[in-house]
Amino acid sequence: MLGLKAAALRWLVEGRQAVVVEVTSHSGSVPRERGTRMMVSADAVLGTIGGGHLELQAIQQARAALLTQEIVERRIALGPTLGQCCGGALTLRHTPLPQADVAAWAEPAPRFELQLYGAGHVGRAIVRLLSGIACRVAWIDEREAEFPPDVLPPHIEKLCVEPVAAEVAQATPGSAYLVLTHSHDLDLAITQAILERGDFGYAGLIGSKTKYQRFRHRFEARGIPLATIDRLTCPIGLPGIVGKEPEVLAVAVVAQLLALHPPGG
Repeated sequence: MLGLKAAALRWLVEGRQAVVVEVTSHSGSVPRERGTRMMVSADAVLGTIGGGHLELQAIQQARAALLTQEIVERRIALGPTLGQCCGGALTLRHTPLPQADVAAWAEPAPRFELQLYGAGHVGRAIVRLLSGIACRVAWIDEREAEFPPDVLPPHIEKLCVEPVAAEVAQATPGSAYLVLTHSHDLDLAITQAILERGDFGYAGLIGSKTKYQRFRHRFEARGIPLATIDRLTCPIGLPGIVGKEPEVLAVAVVAQLLALHPPGG
């Protein structure tokens, strides 16, 4: 659903014909829950209500509704109706886009707020994954040229500032932080600022166990409480995902963030 509201508003301005398919109620085991939407036009589908045979039929019915411009609602028992092993049931409403109250659609609640320091290979790979996840990201680097030219979704903001460590103070309490810059000295300064704040929900520092031990000794010498240092995650990433390729590291780190921040958590 991320970005679906903005797309719907754009399609309305353009006068594009489409049907909104929405899950209006559900019970039991279903692919997606109440409030999930997708938009279907004659040549495009945005969003998903869960894929599979359910979505295929819903798309076909939505394209038929393009001709009638009628609101249609159906209750579907996934097992008896579609032969799916899910034991649940849901109600789908097909609404022509001009009749849908798009302005009232709620945006998905962000799972977490993240300050991501570093626009290198790993930082870019992480941002690519987070582009489709409901979160808020401040992507920070002092080197403007390192940011890719791509247009990012609204929930990801590029910040080229100096000194970058000063941005730590701008985060909301409970935020997550990822530190993976091009410089160990910069990593040290940013991580120290995070630990000195102390109110982080997650603080991850890229590097090896050796790097962690060296940084730990410096933080201890600078008077940071051991209990706070112990909350620093280094190396980063969900345990069990092995590999140093930027894309593999990105998957491991984003998985770790999602595990720590479930929907509504």
